[in-house]
Amino acid sequence: MTAPRTPPRHPVLDVRELTKVYGEGTAAVHALRGVSLDVAAGDYVAIMGSSGSGKSTLMNILGCLDVPSGGRYLLDGVDVGRLADRQLALVRNRLIGFVFQAFNLIPRTSALANVELPLAYAGVRAGARRRRALAALDAVGLADRAGHHPNQLSGGQQQRVAVARALVTEPALVLADEPTGNLDSRSTDDILAVLDQLNAAGRTIVLITHEPEVGARAGRLIRLFDGQVHSDVRQRPTGRHAAVGVPR
Repeated sequence: MTAPRTPPRHPVLDVRELTKVYGEGTAAVHALRGVSLDVAAGDYVAIMGSSGSGKSTLMNILGCLDVPSGGRYLLDGVDVGRLADRQLALVRNRLIGFVFQAFNLIPRTSALANVELPLAYAGVRAGARRRRALAALDAVGLADRAGHHPNQLSGGQQQRVAVARALVTEPALVLADEPTGNLDSRSTDDILAVLDQLNAAGRTIVLITHEPEVGARAGRLIRLFDGQVHSDVRQRPTGRHAAVGVPR
């Protein structure tokens, strides 16, 4: 697979005093209360918090699926708050690779076709789509399953297809929302090994989780509490300083 782009001089994520309020008056719910953080290219960050901490709201804003009530958010140097809806859709397709808990694969379509999908939306020609999708499947250890449909794959393999789909556009950021939430312990280890390997190759990863063992695998752990950053701890080196093999 093509090597990740040369890291930009600006952070991949630059978040300043983000707030999010749902409702008005006495019924207002302050989901985020001035969250600030930045994520450098090649970092691997886990964001944790209990129910109501604001982590899902923050994930939706980081993924350009929702807008903050206040504050500023730059993604790969782009001020997201200044973008129109069509521009936001392009940002989601080109700058962010999403991995969801539920896999979100198309059931009656091969693994290869599922991985090609973001490139089809981006207007990439068929031959180039196929080459890039095969390379992405190889990067997650599933090149030999390219022709299999989701119901022919284990849960862990389906999530690896989802990771390959997230990688195929060469995004600035891989954003994973509870990526191991539907997996058994062995499949969880497989997915975390894939994420470790991708980060070792230079990928920037932000992972939302409520599982301590998953958060412990990241290079940096941010804990949210009542809509604010409660702690932000560096746990280990990230990027090209740590390498782990991909499960086969």
